[in-house]
Amino acid sequence: MKKITIAIDGFSSTGKSTLAKQLAKELEYVYVDTGAMYRAVALFAMQNQFIGPDSFDTKGLVDSLPKIQLEFKFNAELGFAEMYLNGENVEKQIRTIEVSNYVSKVAEVSEVRSKLVEQQQAMGKNKAIVMDGRDIGTVVFPNAELKIFMTASAETRAQRRFDELQEKGDNVSYEDVLKNVVERDHIDTHRADSPLVIADDAIEIDNSYLSREEQFSAVLELINDVVKTA
Repeated sequence: MKKITIAIDGFSSTGKSTLAKQLAKELEYVYVDTGAMYRAVALFAMQNQFIGPDSFDTKGLVDSLPKIQLEFKFNAELGFAEMYLNGENVEKQIRTIEVSNYVSKVAEVSEVRSKLVEQQQAMGKNKAIVMDGRDIGTVVFPNAELKIFMTASAETRAQRRFDELQEKGDNVSYEDVLKNVVERDHIDTHRADSPLVIADDAIEIDNSYLSREEQFSAVLELINDVVKTA
């Protein structure tokens, strides 16, 4: 079967990564969670006091970019690759609400985006890849054979994220999670460099009322149609 590039974009907490992992496993494709890459850079910025509640030393972060080494390592027990920052497994740390509060601000920095986009394009040079993020279909892989744009109401997405954090034992309130979702939406759609937009040839999926299984089946059908005509 012909190998293609699948680009999945959309708002935060729409289940992009969940869908991408499902597809990669089914198709035996490489999966890349670009959000994890930006989260790792945000964690680095936090660890080095480049960003805080009332400050952001963008120059300090940009100057330190050569010191940031990102790597995905496959975890056979979990069935997916985990994010490593400078040799350390940071998969759990990057999923906290604290990192969520800063990741969109870090992703606004053009130098950060340039560094990560270059890495992402290199990962997908041989196709057979599923990549999710905010600018995959518009910037990273503008020629991807299939582009999906995922959306859902802010309230639905906040509830999903809240439930996920609760299951992990994080002590957060729904109100704080909703505030974070709304703020990230604003930053992601209004940043000067590669804002979150729907690619002209993307297929939009509102999954507010779709189960994971329904969504997975619908996208598999789209992939089959694309492969047949590619």
